[in-house]
Amino acid sequence: MVKMKQKVFFKTFGCRTNVVDTQIMISKLKDFEVVFNETEANIVIVNSCTVTNGADSTARNYINHIHKLPNQPRVIFTGCGVWTKGESLYKENKIDSLFGHSEKEKINTLLHNQNRFFEAGDLEHIDNTIINEMIGKSKAFIKIQEGCDFSCSYCIIPKVRGNARAYNEDKILEQITILASNGFGEFILTGTNLGSYGKGLENKKDGLAILLKKISQIRGVRRIRLGSVEPIQITDEFKEILDEPWMAKHLHIALQHTTKEMLSLMNRRNKLESDLKLFEFIASKGYALGTDFIVGHPGETQQIWEEAVTNIKKFPLTHIHSFTYSKRDGTISATMSGQIDGNIAKQRLKELDTIIKEKNYNFRKNQTSLDILVEQQKNGYYIGYDQFFNQIKIKSDIDLIGNWVNIQNFEVLKEINQAVFI
Repeated sequence: MVKMKQKVFFKTFGCRTNVVDTQIMISKLKDFEVVFNETEANIVIVNSCTVTNGADSTARNYINHIHKLPNQPRVIFTGCGVWTKGESLYKENKIDSLFGHSEKEKINTLLHNQNRFFEAGDLEHIDNTIINEMIGKSKAFIKIQEGCDFSCSYCIIPKVRGNARAYNEDKILEQITILASNGFGEFILTGTNLGSYGKGLENKKDGLAILLKKISQIRGVRRIRLGSVEPIQITDEFKEILDEPWMAKHLHIALQHTTKEMLSLMNRRNKLESDLKLFEFIASKGYALGTDFIVGHPGETQQIWEEAVTNIKKFPLTHIHSFTYSKRDGTISATMSGQIDGNIAKQRLKELDTIIKEKNYNFRKNQTSLDILVEQQKNGYYIGYDQFFNQIKIKSDIDLIGNWVNIQNFEVLKEINQAVFI
């Protein structure tokens, strides 16, 4: 009699780095079947995020939900939360077992262990896995580094991901070559602190730009996107590749705030004046520009907020990942005085998002040609993203999923672009 494989469901929280980590784990599961419905699973892997206290609560709530499922799967905890809430969850018997980032490539062996285990591992590991496919993805996420050497006041991530360390260049190129040969054309480079790629390498300062040039030479690579980079990581050599046709015409450059006072309180390395000059230069190359922005961080008085709004209007932004400050235990910001009322922070967030939405709308109205990778079909439309990282919905009688299309006739709606493809 053939023994049935146990079924494993992955629940992934957080950033693109966690998405890659889940893909690595899936690729290592030789003796188990991956399912995409938690109700079918014998084992649920919770790949956690711990960037805020709220992220911890979200993971805990999901775990409580899993315990209510009729199939009563084993709950195994991994991800960044291992280093903040893993021990308490384990001791409270909220989870059956736990393993850290450095142990994920051993997942097949770990899951065979029917006893409870606690394998936190270390914060120095670099993955050695080559993924042949990205399950459920139309574009490929490539992790090129781990960890962060920054010490931002509000951030716990260096304590749960370790110091910055680069992946081997040959391994990165091999990974992309394999995925390109399997039909992937768009590659998104990711990491804990992406722009620090090159640390420990010969060309430390320009490591990212040099890597991008080598990736572009791989057959099948059509478009390269980047995760978030820091303003100080945009070097002169990086600026030289902005006109290359394989670069997605969108960069996400983390500001976090637009006043000197808040950047100082946050212990940020970027400076307001040079940030603005950098954004204006990149925008002159036809780029859409996104950023991160924390609203309501301790010390953000009304006067400082008004100055921030005045300054943000000067930046040629088109996208924003904005969020209200959420206390993260174990960080400097959590102990600061001048905490901001939550309702005030929400009002400021709404004001900020309104400003950027209008900027995005005006940017989209000025575009004439969109190169789109169609990713899915939803509610009668094909959905994809253009080179500027703007979403578009397309009506078509042709099956467009996974295809590249160029569209020059499209309608610019307030929230999204819309087109018909014949």
